[in-house]
Amino acid sequence: MALDRRSFLGTSAATGAGVALAGAAVSPAAAAGRGGGHGPGRGRRYSFSVLGTTDLHGNALNWDYFTDKEYDDAQHNDVGLAKISTLVERVRAERGRHNTLLIDAGDTIQGTQLSYYYARVDPITARRGPVHPMAKAMNAIGYDAAALGNHEFNYGIEVLRKFEEQCDFPLLGANAVDAKSLKPAFRPYVMKRLRTPYGRDVRVAVLGLTNPGIAIWDKANVQGRLAFPGLEEQAAKWVPRLRSMGADVVLVAAHSGADGSSSWGDQLPYVENAAALVAERVPGIDAILVGHAHVEIPERRVTNKESGRQVVLSEPLKWGERLTVFDFDLVLERGRWSVERAGSRVLNSNAVEEDRRITRLLSGEHKKVVAYVNQVIGTSVVAMDTVEGAYKDVPLIDLINHVQAQTVREALAGGEFASLPVLSQASCFSRTAVVPAGEVTIRDAAGLYTFENTLEARLITGAQLKDYLEFSAKYFVRTAVGAPVDVAKLTNADGTPDYNYDAVSGVTYDIDVSRPVGSRIVGLSFGGTPVQGSAQFVLAVNNYRASGGGNFPHVAQARQVWADSDEIRNTIIGWVRAAGSIDPAVFASVDWRLTREGVPLF
Repeated sequence: MALDRRSFLGTSAATGAGVALAGAAVSPAAAAGRGGGHGPGRGRRYSFSVLGTTDLHGNALNWDYFTDKEYDDAQHNDVGLAKISTLVERVRAERGRHNTLLIDAGDTIQGTQLSYYYARVDPITARRGPVHPMAKAMNAIGYDAAALGNHEFNYGIEVLRKFEEQCDFPLLGANAVDAKSLKPAFRPYVMKRLRTPYGRDVRVAVLGLTNPGIAIWDKANVQGRLAFPGLEEQAAKWVPRLRSMGADVVLVAAHSGADGSSSWGDQLPYVENAAALVAERVPGIDAILVGHAHVEIPERRVTNKESGRQVVLSEPLKWGERLTVFDFDLVLERGRWSVERAGSRVLNSNAVEEDRRITRLLSGEHKKVVAYVNQVIGTSVVAMDTVEGAYKDVPLIDLINHVQAQTVREALAGGEFASLPVLSQASCFSRTAVVPAGEVTIRDAAGLYTFENTLEARLITGAQLKDYLEFSAKYFVRTAVGAPVDVAKLTNADGTPDYNYDAVSGVTYDIDVSRPVGSRIVGLSFGGTPVQGSAQFVLAVNNYRASGGGNFPHVAQARQVWADSDEIRNTIIGWVRAAGSIDPAVFASVDWRLTREGVPLF
């Protein structure tokens, strides 16, 4: 499918994002309180707010489709656009609706069974297909713009383009460019105008930047079609243009965390979490709405090295749990508006009720998805969970590996690689996944495998397998022999997320957590025999890892011998339906364990 860059490229890459008038007038209270006069064009003031969300991940309502009940967590957070809508309306009532803008920093259409349903089960791309519920809700709330997140590309460009078409606001991505022409494939920015009492509007530019890691994480969907240059270089290109076009205030919606880290090693020459670097190195930015990292930053100030001015950063956690509010005070001097003060804060969505306007709007979609996820697909002999799955070999993770390995073996049967042993990798994506004894539903399987990954098969050697496992084992905190073991502090060393620890089935090994990183794998064996460096294996691996996600060694460069286009989650659902019953006796075994000098931790 040829990329449709819409009318944006039909106008001009320099000026074609358009200018929209945000409001006709400030409220009387705002005019009285913000105005002021020290003579014509001097000392006149105007204040406005920009509201922001990020990483909504398909959370339209305060509902957990995995547990089939209202969302709750240990901190009693609430989620969803219906909650955000209530917060937004309260701020608009306080500030005056026309003195506010509402933007998002990306990762909107992936993450819940609601978003999955309208991408795959009843897809928005179908002829006379439905409107995506996230588009319906965001349109109703009145978003002004949203940056592209990396997960926007999980379902392919066709789904993303259809979602874009259904939104009443632009999806922004200055660093999402056509792979051949290098011209913007999405609108880079939007310019909004806020009317003031003084005859000169305030022009607010919002520049959207997405994550360069899309080139790795969604390689199958974007390779040869889109390219993703670094955030810093694209901000340096566009911010001066926006200023030259008359922008009084420049905001960046960046789907990129603030800590300067990258998960991809040297696979890309760009920084994954570059928001603070952009603030520090690119002059002319007033504030950055940060996304991608799923952390809460009420306010962070970064001093730009060139201008000496402070840039305000804020990240409103994830899933609609928080709403960022940027407050700007401007002064009109010598015919131009300039930012006198800027700050930010976050509001907690658990402090308000859902907006009934939004819950009513999406009631039909919600009911359909609840019915879908509660479909029974089989039974389980016993109850199983992943509570200890991050540090013990548990049956539910074995189930993932069993299904993956069996699927690959069947696919390779009768071919060149049929005689090679098949290993499989899996991560504990959720420590709260549960498969109950008795009836098992789609939501049980979905809770076990929460990502839209697909399955591949790659050739690796014994030596490469050892390197792979050593890299994975850095997830554990080094714990000396004899020291007390606290499972709450044993994992996630150096911030490594759970999804970047892989357990590999088909071989047995110990992980000695008393040893330094790089020398922890002990007794690596296949069929009771030590694995030789020259041995050959087929590794069943998800596409995220196979494309370089997590920067695991060797696998991204390894020969691909098979790949599937269906999600692993659906493969698991299909296996359960075919088997009829889940019995750990069929697939569960202890292939790995944590030790210290040969003594098991558990």
